[in-house]
Parts: sequence; structure tokens; C-alpha cells
Amino acid sequence: MRNHDQPAVTVNSSEEVGEWIFSLIPTGVAFAFYVVFILQAGLDDTNRLIVYGAAAGFIGLEAYWIQKGRKNHCHSTILMGVIGILLTLGALFVYHALNS
Repeated sequence: MRNHDQPAVTVNSSEEVGEWIFSLIPTGVAFAFYVVFILQAGLDDTNRLIVYGAAAGFIGLEAYWIQKGRKNHCHSTILMGVIGILLTLGALFVYHALNS
């Protein structure tokens, strides 16, 4: 029987950061397709759609990492995810304030 006080998986921080960076690759590829689609659609406010799409993708990725941290009982992963979401929302707020 597993002791719930111990982490389920022991991962050092450099491996965790490496996995996080590697997880950006599929998000980056999806974002590239999104940008091409938005640019080809000829919609108004193209820049705003691209910025909001990037923020949504990054927040989704951070939410995945928060869930992974909860599953593995890794508080640093959860903290990095929350900080990433807060920084993304802050950048989005600044973008919106500057372009309103």
C-alpha cells in the first residue's frame, strides 16, 4: 500500500522543466496552424484573436501541468502552473489596456 505523504513519482526539477519545455512543442505547432487560419480568414481584429488564442493555449497547457502536479503530489509543478496562468492573465490585461 502506498503512503499518501510520499510523492507518487520522484522527478528532479531539471527533468520537470525539460518536460515542460518539451510540452510546448505541440502547443506551438497547434498555434502556428491557428495563426495561419486566422490570417487566411480575413477577420477584423486579427491581432486580438491571435493574442487571445495564444493566451488560451498557454493557460490550457498550464492547467494540464497543475493537474499533473496534483496527481504526482508535486507542489513545485502546481506553483509553476499557477504562476504561469497569473503571468499570462497579467500580460493579457496589459495588452487589453494598451489596445482599448
